[in-house]
Amino acid sequence: MDNSGKEKEAAALMAEAEKKLKSSQSFFGSLFGSSSKLEEACDMYVRAANMYKMAKNWCAAGNAFSKAAHLHLQMQSKHDAATNLIDAGNAFKKADPQEAINCLNRAIEIYTDMGRFTIAAKHHISIAEIYETELVDIEKAIAHYEQAADYYKGEESTSSANKCLLKVATYAAQLEQYQKAIEIYEQVGTHAMDSTLLKYSAKDHFFKAALCHFCVDMLNAKLAVQKYEEMFPAFSDSRECKLLKKLLDAYEEQNVDAYTDAVKEFDTISRLDQWLTTMLLRIKKTIQDDEMASFFPDQSVTSDQSSPLKDL
Repeated sequence: MDNSGKEKEAAALMAEAEKKLKSSQSFFGSLFGSSSKLEEACDMYVRAANMYKMAKNWCAAGNAFSKAAHLHLQMQSKHDAATNLIDAGNAFKKADPQEAINCLNRAIEIYTDMGRFTIAAKHHISIAEIYETELVDIEKAIAHYEQAADYYKGEESTSSANKCLLKVATYAAQLEQYQKAIEIYEQVGTHAMDSTLLKYSAKDHFFKAALCHFCVDMLNAKLAVQKYEEMFPAFSDSRECKLLKKLLDAYEEQNVDAYTDAVKEFDTISRLDQWLTTMLLRIKKTIQDDEMASFFPDQSVTSDQSSPLKDL
């Protein structure tokens, strides 16, 4: 489909909006209906932006929405300005992720100034997702998920806050920030076990917390499992808890085969996701390194961080 016609229409609207803007800034324009001309220019910018969207010219659409937002701010229409900035951010997502983040951050500033923290949190999540998928900056993604969680907590939206915190925990563990991940998994697990609806998910959170403990120190993991069983008796009967105990036994015996068999048995019923596979491989690697160290006590053993998933 030929989009040149839409682009031409959009460009004409942009030019017309610029004219309206200039006439509103003239001496006579300021005397007679300056605000109405600004409103007309805003409307034209938005129409142009939508034309550019139809033509899939995402940068031009984002720029047009940004111009509309700027005018709305001049007219003290904060809500409309924030809406335009979100539209600009959504357009830029498809072409210029960094500019999308800039627009969303400006919208967040407006929403927090208006006390609209739930909406601000939602857009912090959008920014986090851009950092996750487009810019691959996990530290910044974590920061925005944490900010979203803080805003949700302030608005008593515990469930939404916990969803953000679980994202933080997932990435923190991958970055080997185990203590941070443990605190989140325990906090969310404790909240879940007291809820009739969420009780079943508590075992997953405690399981992940225990694996993070295991990555740090086997004794910590053993004590953590005991603590979770006392806190949440249903955890004792879960497949996750039984697996942890088998892994702890295998670790104490320095038995790599027993460790592998336990994981494979678990995986036949509950498929392991990427995160669990990574954590279990890290723990397995420590058993193998300890085994090697016992054979070659005078040589340092370096761990291979690029272990293939099939090694489990």
